Amino acid sequence: MDDLLIAVATSRDRNAYNALFEHFAPRVKSFLLGKGGSPEVAEEAVQEAMLNVWRRAGTFDPAKASASTWIFTIARNARIDLQRKTIRPAIDPDDPALVPDPPVAALEIVSARQDAKRIREQIAVLPAEQQEVLRLAFFEDLAHAEVAKRLDIPLGTVKSRIRLAVGRIRSQIGECE
Repeated sequence: MDDLLIAVATSRDRNAYNALFEHFAPRVKSFLLGKGGSPEVAEEAVQEAMLNVWRRAGTFDPAKASASTWIFTIARNARIDLQRKTIRPAIDPDDPALVPDPPVAALEIVSARQDAKRIREQIAVLPAEQQEVLRLAFFEDLAHAEVAKRLDIPLGTVKSRIRLAVGRIRSQIGECE
């Protein structure tokens, strides 16, 4: 059998491969069925293993293992690969990631839009330097230190402007309600 495998490796001899296939395919299938696999999985693993024998024949080294040992190792690995592909964790229907969010009530949507409009109006009347730090910190999602670096002002100034701006917006919105 080693000679047949070497012939496949060196000259891609189809007759040698057919002889290997005829000899090993039923034996490999019996081996895989003995490992507890279903006939369908065993058949698929045999096909995959024998295809890999054709593809990898050039890597066969008779000094390291016999042809049968080499082929059965390929078959065992093909079976393991097929099992890994088919074994998937069961989906937990109670997983919070799979439960859709409840629909948002129309009143909540209208209220959120009105709140957003009032906030935009209040931001528009803030001093330009406070508007700029709010834009960078909240809308461009920059850290306070990054805002300070970009505007070339001290970090404490950034924090003060944000605090003052948020305070003004809160007080104005609170008066509107």
